[in-house]
Amino acid sequence: MTPALKLIAVGPHVTVQDTGRLRTLAFGLSRGGAADRYALAEGAALLGQAADLAVLELAGMGGTFMARGAFCVALTGAVMSAEIDGTPVLWNACHMLQDGQTLCIGPARHGSYGYLSVGGGFLTPTLLGARSMNPVAGVGTPLEAGDCLPVGGGGRSGLRLEPVARFGSGTLRVLPGPQTDLFTKDMLSRFSETTFRRDPRSNRQGARLAQDSDGFSAKGGLSVLSDIIVPGDIQITGDGTPFVLMPDGWRLSAARVGFAMRSCAGRTGRTHRRIALPVCGPG
Repeated sequence: MTPALKLIAVGPHVTVQDTGRLRTLAFGLSRGGAADRYALAEGAALLGQAADLAVLELAGMGGTFMARGAFCVALTGAVMSAEIDGTPVLWNACHMLQDGQTLCIGPARHGSYGYLSVGGGFLTPTLLGARSMNPVAGVGTPLEAGDCLPVGGGGRSGLRLEPVARFGSGTLRVLPGPQTDLFTKDMLSRFSETTFRRDPRSNRQGARLAQDSDGFSAKGGLSVLSDIIVPGDIQITGDGTPFVLMPDGWRLSAARVGFAMRSCAGRTGRTHRRIALPVCGPG
């Protein structure tokens, strides 16, 4: 019997993810893949397997899962409470799930995206070279209670690791982008000096940066033509709100103030942080 993980109860934003799709942006489909790629690598390291295998991404909240057959699991990313048959288990660690055992994962306590990796990865259908789901683009079937996801098997248990620190406050390193020069020096200086917080309305398309001062604007920002975007681009919407584009980001006719370095764009914590941007652009 092929092992599988049965979904007993899941939140609305639980998806299958991997490293995403390469070379599809030219066709209008974003790369997608795990929002926190560090967590993907950490789960693979714990289980002793490749980092491109499919996992479950738990956005903000977990769920209840039952093992069909025995296999190993790893819990990484945003810290959540977890129990196997009512016994608490460690996060950032790998465990053995026996046939019929139930894994319960609670809401996120630190960070936004938690990950459930399994030995051998989830063997869900491949589409356009990846198993990643992109709900906005209609790629992949939404998960719901009662689904059984086939598991490759293998892996190991009984290990833990110290994760890469990324869920607290900090400084995002931002590089100038294609439309940075549309912003005045004063606007860029104010942007660099502003402390932002991650808005709870953020999602896999974009992390909305909330702040307590006036919004930001660029000269001719509303007339910028749609062009290619990548995760990490910081777009300023018509109401002056910055969005850091995430893996499922879409094309918008909005000015980009800069680009958040990949190591920073993956930060998924909810606390305040300051943006550092070299001051350039017109006076």
